[in-house]
Amino acid sequence: MTLDVTPDQIETLFKRANGSYAFARWGRPIAPIVFGVEDQTLKTVKGALEAVVTLAGHQMAETDPELGTNLMMFFFREWDELLAVPDLDRLIPDLAPLVSRLKGAEASQYRAFRFDEQGGIRAAFVFLRMSGDLAKMPAETLALTQAVQVILTWGDHAFADQSPLAVLPDSGATILRPEIAGVIAAAYDRMMPVAAHDASHALRLFARLQAPTPGAEAQ
Repeated sequence: MTLDVTPDQIETLFKRANGSYAFARWGRPIAPIVFGVEDQTLKTVKGALEAVVTLAGHQMAETDPELGTNLMMFFFREWDELLAVPDLDRLIPDLAPLVSRLKGAEASQYRAFRFDEQGGIRAAFVFLRMSGDLAKMPAETLALTQAVQVILTWGDHAFADQSPLAVLPDSGATILRPEIAGVIAAAYDRMMPVAAHDASHALRLFARLQAPTPGAEAQ
């Protein structure tokens, strides 16, 4: 049975605001570290990452041989707190102007990626300002959403109108929408490139969605 998604919808998932197509997946095992959460939330975040990485058929690691950790997630209350993080300005160029822009936009989250020579994801930084709607979100939902958003470089408006998650009406369990789970699994197919900038890539993803992929349930 084919998943209910079209090539155009897949293409939209990886389109930038300027109309260009830009896709990348991780080119190495993901070695995460999480700052600013309690132990129970830490387990939830890492559990969500493991669920999505397993779905993708990718790998996690304790350390990255080159970087030590290649996925850094920061939870905080105010953007100015980032300016006090030691050496963060070495990892994020122009950190102070960036913080100023994010404050001015009243942003709740920001992600930055670094890429290797093949265009695959080499490292990622996730910043979450825990206030407003984000602070009210259940930890499992927040963790799974962030895991999805960091497993690939999605387009600027990929989830603007619809969350990548769904709630099962019978059990109330939070799952990854089957079509999004399918796209993630297809993107990590060994025959697919780690990066692409041509929209024909969306057609190749679509061709791999003829068999549905189960959603990843939040733990």
